[in-house]
Amino acid sequence: MTGKELLGLDKLFATVAARKGMDPNSSYTASLYSKGTAKIAQKVGEEAVELAIAAVRQDRDEVISESADLLYHMAVLWADAGIDPSDIYNRLAAREGQSGLAEKAARKIDGEEK
Repeated sequence: MTGKELLGLDKLFATVAARKGMDPNSSYTASLYSKGTAKIAQKVGEEAVELAIAAVRQDRDEVISESADLLYHMAVLWADAGIDPSDIYNRLAAREGQSGLAEKAARKIDGEEK
């Protein structure tokens, strides 16, 4: 990401990644990092459940809000794990043109999904 204006997830990721190592009292993001991976993962799970509930309720505004919360916490998780959004984009690109059913079947070992 050289010289280009960052947009969307890339901009969000750059912002949350820059908060690593900051004073936890000065930034919610830094406070998440200070609490560790388990807490970050817990927040991702909470936001995913809240998004699912909003979808079931068919509350469009809440789906938008919870989606933003989930993407934010997911970006924190990626940065914590040393994963760049380009890693995700590359994985998605590798799956293009492949049937979702075929991709899922390829992940099965001895009838158990990986």
